[in-house]
Amino acid sequence: MHKPDCLFCRIVRGEIPARKVYEDDEILAFHDIHPQAPVHFLIIPKIHVENLYDADLKHQQVLGRMLGMAGQLAREQGATDGFRVVVNNGRVGRQEVYHLHIHVLGGPQPLGSGMNRQP
Repeated sequence: MHKPDCLFCRIVRGEIPARKVYEDDEILAFHDIHPQAPVHFLIIPKIHVENLYDADLKHQQVLGRMLGMAGQLAREQGATDGFRVVVNNGRVGRQEVYHLHIHVLGGPQPLGSGMNRQP
């Protein structure tokens, strides 16, 4: 269920600290260490799934929970007039950590056209 050398699995296990936004039995949400917007946090499944290529219908409950909590958590963090959800998948999608995660970005002003991270 966990991958020993995965950064996000290590955060789930408490080996690496994170500024938590939310946690339950299935998911963990925490602030991005390089925020691209005033509100920028990640939501991850506690089980290790590398990316959407590896997700299938057996993951539908946890994937639904991740998206189902995004709006509430975004509002609680200050994105009260909209937010963006981004899932980077694989090399071409610029996935940096190979543990499925969604970025939730928002703030008081409209966001730019995309995430600003460079290749």
